[in-house]
Amino acid sequence: MKITVKDGTEIYYKDWGTGQPIVFHHGWPLSSDDWDAQMMFFVQKGYRVIAHDRRGHGRSGQESEGHNMETYVNDVNELMTALDLKDAIHVGHSTGGGEVIAYVAKYGKGLVSKAVLISAVTPIMVQSESNPEGVPMSVFDEIRQGTAFNRPQYFQDFTIPFYGYNREGAKVSQGIRDNWWRQGMMGSVKAHHDGIKAFSETDFTEDLKSVDIPVLVLHGEDDQIVPYAISAPKAANLLKNGKLISYPGFPHGMPTTEAATINADILAFIQS
Repeated sequence: MKITVKDGTEIYYKDWGTGQPIVFHHGWPLSSDDWDAQMMFFVQKGYRVIAHDRRGHGRSGQESEGHNMETYVNDVNELMTALDLKDAIHVGHSTGGGEVIAYVAKYGKGLVSKAVLISAVTPIMVQSESNPEGVPMSVFDEIRQGTAFNRPQYFQDFTIPFYGYNREGAKVSQGIRDNWWRQGMMGSVKAHHDGIKAFSETDFTEDLKSVDIPVLVLHGEDDQIVPYAISAPKAANLLKNGKLISYPGFPHGMPTTEAATINADILAFIQS
């Protein structure tokens, strides 16, 4: 299904089941398909599950512009308004975690009951004078270069640290790697290139501080994409009503590789 947002971009989404709605926000450079393990689990638990492809990603329109957090959040708001959702739970992975907290802060009052941030880019990733332990800009410049001009191979290689497949004893799934690559290559190279700034340089500090609903923060301690120390504990501390669960040894892509654990912890939080 698709809706057309104000600037004419088509946003693709899935909407399955009935009951309390859970809305899933995917990470860079993927699509709603990255939530298969969660959507199947929660629809079978009696929830209505909704996931969209961010503009320029997956099956959504590949517009030239708008690949920034403000536009991402406005797109989500247009979709949520069209679906007329009440008492929703929003779940975001990586870039999607930033999208969730920014959406809840700007538009979610009275509409969102709980939120979950998984391996999220909050509060801010890039290193600066005010964030000295952040990730150096040179790392994001390398991601930009690889994405823009060597995307097929760069995306193949990116799956290795994403899922912790470079760790001793890791059980590598070629299907999971292939599915990541498939999702990434469906999107627009320009959207992926421009979106790196959105996930690395957006500062979510004030959004985190302003949100008063219960927020669950889940993060793998062996996350090689969004390092644990610079993200989850800081985000949880900024939240008025935050709860942090960290997982020794879990990778960035833990909603896929560790779905049973992640799904159980989200369900417990929703039902609490």
